[in-house]
Amino acid sequence: MIATVVFDMDDTLYDEIDYCKSGFACVAEYIANQPSTPPAGPIFSALWEQFTTGNHTRTFNAALNELGIDYDAKLIGELVGLYRNHIPIIVLPQDSRDVLSDLSDRYTLAMLTDGFLPAQQLKVRALGIEKYFRCIIYTEELGREFWKPSPVGFEKLLEAVGGSADAAAYVADNEEKDFIAPNKLGFSTIQLIRPARIHTSSSHNPDAAAQHKIDKISKLPALLDRLQG
Repeated sequence: MIATVVFDMDDTLYDEIDYCKSGFACVAEYIANQPSTPPAGPIFSALWEQFTTGNHTRTFNAALNELGIDYDAKLIGELVGLYRNHIPIIVLPQDSRDVLSDLSDRYTLAMLTDGFLPAQQLKVRALGIEKYFRCIIYTEELGREFWKPSPVGFEKLLEAVGGSADAAAYVADNEEKDFIAPNKLGFSTIQLIRPARIHTSSSHNPDAAAQHKIDKISKLPALLDRLQG
Protein backbone atom coordinates (compact mmCIF):
# COMPACT_ATOMS: atom_id res chain seq x y z
CA MET A 1 0.00 0.00 0.00
CA ILE A 2 1.65 3.23 -1.15
CA ALA A 3 1.39 6.04 1.38
CA THR A 4 4.22 8.35 0.30
CA VAL A 5 4.96 9.68 -3.18
CA VAL A 6 8.38 11.25 -3.63
CA PHE A 7 9.19 13.46 -6.62
CA ASP A 8 12.34 14.57 -8.34
CA MET A 9 12.04 18.16 -9.59
CA ASP A 10 14.04 18.91 -12.75
CA ASP A 11 12.52 17.35 -15.87
CA THR A 12 9.92 15.69 -13.66
CA LEU A 13 7.65 18.49 -12.47
CA TYR A 14 8.63 20.92 -15.25
CA ASP A 15 10.92 21.05 -18.30
CA GLU A 16 14.45 21.80 -17.10
CA ILE A 17 15.27 23.25 -20.51
CA ASP A 18 13.12 26.25 -19.52
CA TYR A 19 15.42 26.88 -16.55
CA CYS A 20 18.45 26.67 -18.84
CA LYS A 21 16.93 29.25 -21.20
CA SER A 22 16.26 31.56 -18.27
CA GLY A 23 19.83 31.22 -17.00
CA PHE A 24 21.45 31.79 -20.38
CA ALA A 25 19.25 34.84 -20.99
CA CYS A 26 20.41 36.29 -17.68
CA VAL A 27 24.06 35.60 -18.52
CA ALA A 28 23.66 37.07 -22.01
CA GLU A 29 22.28 40.33 -20.58
CA TYR A 30 25.22 40.53 -18.18
CA ILE A 31 27.81 40.00 -20.90
CA ALA A 32 26.06 42.50 -23.18
CA ASN A 33 26.48 45.19 -20.52
CA GLN A 34 30.28 44.82 -20.57
CA PRO A 35 32.42 47.11 -22.76
CA SER A 36 32.83 46.22 -26.44
CA THR A 37 30.45 43.28 -26.50
CA PRO A 38 27.58 42.39 -28.87
CA PRO A 39 23.90 42.79 -27.92
CA ALA A 40 22.28 40.18 -25.70
CA GLY A 41 20.46 38.47 -28.60
CA PRO A 42 23.53 37.17 -30.45
CA ILE A 43 25.18 36.23 -27.14
CA PHE A 44 22.16 34.18 -26.09
CA SER A 45 22.08 32.52 -29.52
CA ALA A 46 25.73 31.48 -29.20
CA LEU A 47 25.20 30.12 -25.68
CA TRP A 48 22.05 28.28 -26.71
CA GLU A 49 23.63 26.72 -29.78
CA GLN A 50 26.52 25.39 -27.70
CA PHE A 51 24.18 23.95 -25.08
CA THR A 52 21.63 22.40 -27.45
CA THR A 53 24.35 20.73 -29.52
CA GLY A 54 25.63 18.93 -26.43
CA ASN A 55 28.23 21.20 -24.83
CA HIS A 56 26.98 21.17 -21.24
CA THR A 57 30.34 21.61 -19.48
CA ARG A 58 32.21 24.44 -21.26
CA THR A 59 29.26 26.32 -22.72
CA PHE A 60 30.45 29.77 -21.69
CA ASN A 61 34.04 29.25 -22.86
CA ALA A 62 32.99 27.98 -26.28
CA ALA A 63 30.38 30.70 -26.84
CA LEU A 64 32.78 33.49 -25.86
CA ASN A 65 35.42 32.03 -28.16
CA GLU A 66 32.89 31.98 -30.99
CA LEU A 67 31.92 35.59 -30.32
CA GLY A 68 35.54 36.75 -30.05
CA ILE A 69 35.06 38.03 -26.50
CA ASP A 70 38.13 37.93 -24.27
CA TYR A 71 37.69 36.19 -20.92
CA ASP A 72 39.61 34.65 -18.06
CA ALA A 73 38.86 32.15 -15.31
CA LYS A 74 37.49 34.91 -13.09
CA LEU A 75 34.85 35.92 -15.66
CA ILE A 76 33.83 32.30 -16.27
CA GLY A 77 33.41 31.88 -12.51
CA GLU A 78 31.23 34.99 -12.39
CA LEU A 79 29.06 33.70 -15.23
CA VAL A 80 28.63 30.29 -13.58
CA GLY A 81 27.67 31.99 -10.32
CA LEU A 82 25.21 34.26 -12.10
CA TYR A 83 23.59 31.30 -13.86
CA ARG A 84 23.22 29.31 -10.63
CA ASN A 85 21.97 32.23 -8.54
CA HIS A 86 19.65 33.98 -10.98
CA ILE A 87 15.93 34.22 -10.24
CA PRO A 88 14.53 31.81 -12.82
CA ILE A 89 11.64 32.57 -15.12
CA ILE A 90 9.92 29.18 -15.03
CA VAL A 91 6.31 28.10 -14.58
CA LEU A 92 4.80 24.92 -13.14
CA PRO A 93 2.81 23.28 -15.98
CA GLN A 94 -0.90 22.95 -15.37
CA ASP A 95 -0.83 19.14 -15.55
CA SER A 96 1.83 19.02 -12.83
CA ARG A 97 -0.19 21.44 -10.70
CA ASP A 98 -3.32 19.33 -11.13
CA VAL A 99 -1.53 16.09 -10.22
CA LEU A 100 0.16 17.55 -7.15
CA SER A 101 -3.13 18.99 -5.95
CA ASP A 102 -4.93 15.69 -6.51
CA LEU A 103 -2.29 13.48 -4.92
CA SER A 104 -1.76 15.75 -1.90
CA ASP A 105 -5.29 14.85 -0.77
CA ARG A 106 -4.50 11.13 -0.80
CA TYR A 107 -0.78 10.68 -0.14
CA THR A 108 2.07 12.19 1.79
CA LEU A 109 4.10 14.06 -0.84
CA ALA A 110 7.81 14.76 -0.60
CA MET A 111 10.60 15.83 -2.93
CA LEU A 112 14.27 14.91 -3.25
CA THR A 113 16.45 16.92 -5.61
CA ASP A 114 20.13 17.13 -6.49
CA GLY A 115 21.86 20.28 -7.65
CA PHE A 116 23.47 23.43 -6.32
CA LEU A 117 21.49 24.57 -3.30
CA PRO A 118 20.69 28.22 -4.16
CA ALA A 119 19.62 27.22 -7.67
CA GLN A 120 17.33 24.44 -6.45
CA GLN A 121 15.75 26.61 -3.77
CA LEU A 122 15.14 29.41 -6.28
CA LYS A 123 13.48 26.94 -8.64
CA VAL A 124 11.15 25.74 -5.88
CA ARG A 125 10.13 29.33 -5.13
CA ALA A 126 9.61 30.21 -8.79
CA LEU A 127 7.46 27.10 -9.37
CA GLY A 128 5.47 27.70 -6.17
CA ILE A 129 5.55 24.01 -5.18
CA GLU A 130 6.76 24.03 -1.58
CA LYS A 131 3.17 23.98 -0.27
CA TYR A 132 2.55 20.53 -1.75
CA PHE A 133 5.34 18.72 0.11
CA ARG A 134 5.62 17.49 3.68
CA CYS A 135 9.38 17.35 3.24
CA ILE A 136 11.94 18.56 0.69
CA ILE A 137 15.42 17.05 0.75
CA TYR A 138 18.08 19.11 -1.01
CA THR A 139 20.93 16.61 -1.24
CA GLU A 140 23.43 19.47 -1.53
CA GLU A 141 22.70 20.24 2.13
CA LEU A 142 23.87 16.73 3.04
CA GLY A 143 27.06 17.04 1.00
CA ARG A 144 27.98 16.53 -2.64
CA GLU A 145 28.87 12.91 -1.93
CA PHE A 146 25.20 12.29 -1.05
CA TRP A 147 23.81 13.34 -4.42
CA LYS A 148 22.00 10.51 -6.21
CA PRO A 149 22.67 7.61 -6.55
CA SER A 150 23.49 7.77 -2.83
CA PRO A 151 20.69 6.26 -0.69
CA VAL A 152 21.26 8.71 2.18
CA GLY A 153 18.82 11.38 0.99
CA PHE A 154 16.07 8.79 0.55
CA GLU A 155 16.71 7.38 4.01
CA LYS A 156 16.57 10.81 5.61
CA LEU A 157 13.39 11.65 3.72
CA LEU A 158 11.64 8.49 4.95
CA GLU A 159 12.73 9.28 8.48
CA ALA A 160 11.37 12.83 8.16
CA VAL A 161 7.92 11.74 6.95
CA GLY A 162 7.71 8.65 9.13
CA GLY A 163 7.33 6.37 6.13
CA SER A 164 8.79 3.10 4.90
CA ALA A 165 10.36 2.31 1.54
CA ASP A 166 7.92 -0.49 0.76
CA ALA A 167 5.06 2.01 1.10
CA ALA A 168 6.72 4.70 -1.04
CA ALA A 169 6.96 5.52 -4.75
CA TYR A 170 9.65 7.65 -6.39
CA VAL A 171 8.92 9.57 -9.58
CA ALA A 172 11.88 10.91 -11.57
CA ASP A 173 13.37 11.14 -15.07
CA ASN A 174 17.05 10.19 -15.24
CA GLU A 175 17.73 6.47 -15.62
CA GLU A 176 21.46 6.89 -15.10
CA LYS A 177 21.19 7.97 -11.45
CA ASP A 178 17.65 8.44 -10.16
CA PHE A 179 16.40 4.91 -9.53
CA ILE A 180 19.44 2.98 -8.29
CA ALA A 181 19.05 3.85 -4.61
CA PRO A 182 15.24 3.70 -4.35
CA ASN A 183 15.23 0.36 -6.21
CA LYS A 184 17.66 -1.08 -3.66
CA LEU A 185 15.74 0.39 -0.74
CA GLY A 186 12.44 -1.12 -1.90
CA PHE A 187 10.57 1.87 -3.35
CA SER A 188 8.22 1.54 -6.28
CA THR A 189 10.04 3.49 -9.00
CA ILE A 190 8.42 5.39 -11.86
CA GLN A 191 10.25 7.04 -14.75
CA LEU A 192 8.49 10.04 -16.27
CA ILE A 193 9.75 10.50 -19.82
CA ARG A 194 9.01 14.12 -20.74
CA PRO A 195 9.44 14.88 -24.48
CA ALA A 196 11.76 17.87 -23.87
CA ARG A 197 13.91 16.19 -21.20
CA ILE A 198 17.64 16.92 -21.16
CA HIS A 199 18.93 13.55 -19.94
CA THR A 200 17.97 10.93 -22.51
CA SER A 201 20.69 8.30 -21.94
CA SER A 202 19.82 4.78 -20.89
CA SER A 203 21.89 2.88 -18.33
CA HIS A 204 23.53 -0.52 -18.73
CA ASN A 205 23.25 -1.03 -14.97
CA PRO A 206 20.40 -3.53 -14.40
CA ASP A 207 19.66 -1.85 -11.06
CA ALA A 208 19.15 1.55 -12.69
CA ALA A 209 15.92 1.02 -14.62
CA ALA A 210 12.63 2.17 -13.14
CA GLN A 211 9.98 -0.47 -12.54
CA HIS A 212 7.33 1.57 -14.37
CA LYS A 213 7.37 4.21 -17.12
CA ILE A 214 4.91 6.92 -18.10
CA ASP A 215 5.11 9.65 -20.75
CA LYS A 216 2.83 12.18 -19.07
CA ILE A 217 2.56 13.21 -15.44
CA SER A 218 -1.21 13.16 -15.85
CA LYS A 219 -0.95 9.35 -16.04
CA LEU A 220 0.61 9.13 -12.58
CA PRO A 221 -2.56 9.02 -10.43
CA ALA A 222 -3.99 6.08 -12.40
CA LEU A 223 -0.68 4.21 -12.17
CA LEU A 224 -0.56 4.74 -8.41
CA ASP A 225 -4.12 3.44 -8.17
CA ARG A 226 -3.06 0.27 -9.99
CA LEU A 227 -0.04 -0.17 -7.73
CA GLN A 228 -2.38 -0.02 -4.75
CA GLY A 229 -3.88 -3.25 -6.05
